[in-house]
Amino acid sequence: MLDFLKKYTSPFKLHGAGIMGMNRRNISYIGRYNKRSLFPLVDNKLKTKQIAQRAGATVPELIGVISEQHDVPSIHEMVKDWPGFVIKPAQGSGGKGILVVTSNKDSVYKKPSGSEVSKEEVERHITNTLAGLFSLGGKNDVAVVENLIQFDDVFDGFSYEGVPDIRVIVFKGYPVMAMMRLSTAASDGKANLHQGAVGVGIDIATGKALRAVQFNRPIEHHPDTGRLLSELQVPHWELLLTLAASAWEMTGLGYLGTDMVLDKEKGPMVLELNARPGLAIQIANGCGLLPRLRHIEAMGETAHLSTPEERVAYAAKNFCGTHTPGH
Repeated sequence: MLDFLKKYTSPFKLHGAGIMGMNRRNISYIGRYNKRSLFPLVDNKLKTKQIAQRAGATVPELIGVISEQHDVPSIHEMVKDWPGFVIKPAQGSGGKGILVVTSNKDSVYKKPSGSEVSKEEVERHITNTLAGLFSLGGKNDVAVVENLIQFDDVFDGFSYEGVPDIRVIVFKGYPVMAMMRLSTAASDGKANLHQGAVGVGIDIATGKALRAVQFNRPIEHHPDTGRLLSELQVPHWELLLTLAASAWEMTGLGYLGTDMVLDKEKGPMVLELNARPGLAIQIANGCGLLPRLRHIEAMGETAHLSTPEERVAYAAKNFCGTHTPGH
């Protein structure tokens, strides 16, 4: 991973930057701080939605669930009164298997790009979802149908044909690093970095953009809209971070990724929680996770500040910009 970063993140000096690789993540953090018995809480989007709601968090509205093949044709009746909707596998990962329909008029479905999706294609997508084509381990799954999120107007021009989301890495209840994922034409309106979405490192202290990358290469403007990415600032930032920090209490997981969105009417929402968050957030931020994680570990029992608000305030003070604290 270091060679990879050296190739694409110049002029950042990576020696001693604390870049975390996959093996260390898996052994030292996921393996050590995440009990396997808790994984089903976040590996299943329906369970995640339930625990988030119980904790008082806002989540996208559930339209329905399809779990049996003979119920697949019922999708059209299920969504007939919804102007837009999203179909996703309950146990999917990495954005796989998510079908976004932004226009639904007289059972004519259109994707964010404007292209039509036939009834048969929608049914086939659900059939593939039930068969586990998009799911962790290829296990049989269910299709979750949710209301389409209306993203905040403040993000106009920063995302192309899709809802931008915010990923925050939370360690022992502390938000330690954040990025925003902006959809592009290449990513088909999805906030998936591997498919070509833009990743923007976000300052934990201010909610302002630090730097941006697409396909792991630094960029300054959104590739489709031309919007200057350094102008990005996430509103309701402290509230959003507090929601992310509270995922520790929600799940009991010590190391996780929280994915959130800002709805125009409902504000910050929990979209997904992830017990195995990826490492590209380091590239988007231009700094490594390890110094921040070790800083929290070195605090010992004093790390257990009583409220998410206190932990957010501590993170803002110690993890601002690309600062990598000593112990």
